Amino acid sequence: MIIIPARLASSRFPKKVLADIGGLPMVIRTAKQVEHLDEIAIATDSQEVIDLCKEYGYKAMMTSETHKSGTDRINEAAQLLGLKDDDIIVNIQADEPFIEPEVVDSVIQRLKELKAKKESFIMASCYNAVNNEAAQDPNLVKVIMDADHNAIYFSRNPIPFNRSGSATYFGHIGIYGFTKKSLHDFCSLNDAPIEDIEKLEQLRAIYHNKKISMVKVASTGFGIDTVEDLERAKQIFLGE
Repeated sequence: MIIIPARLASSRFPKKVLADIGGLPMVIRTAKQVEHLDEIAIATDSQEVIDLCKEYGYKAMMTSETHKSGTDRINEAAQLLGLKDDDIIVNIQADEPFIEPEVVDSVIQRLKELKAKKESFIMASCYNAVNNEAAQDPNLVKVIMDADHNAIYFSRNPIPFNRSGSATYFGHIGIYGFTKKSLHDFCSLNDAPIEDIEKLEQLRAIYHNKKISMVKVASTGFGIDTVEDLERAKQIFLGE
């Protein structure tokens, strides 16, 4: 199951999930990118979004207006959907209209591998190589991994510090996958100090000694975080 959290009341960019991207609302454009991979559900805090999803034939459900994160929102949605504890759930943000289906499928396949190993906590995400200039952008989260491809740390700063002059940087792509039980377990963890400092909820798992399995992918997609990103997206769809 792919669940797309679509919060309308965004403080930084209100109603951005409804912004037009190549003739479609952003949340719908994102759903269409991955609809052939699995069943889609959209979790929102807005009747306007629910009505829009119904218009385009997508399942949508109302969730609390007070959720701190999209992960908390999809956790509520998973409960409302009555999914089984071992069902795979992939969280794709509504502001990812360029997400490549093969990237999402790579995460799904890693989750299946972890399930086959009967891991007690199953969480996966993905990353790609980025250049030094991109690594300086605090909006692009960087990640470093251990020898088993589990995340060691995520940061808005470039990591590792390039003292030797030979560092390779990896950018985190904000797709998360869990089993339903692991999603519930994650959302039940206490918030971590480092999570609040960096404003990165995935650090909660690392703080509590939970593994996040990371998949390396090739991706040129980007999320829509700002009005400038939206204008860039529109130009791409217009072929400019």
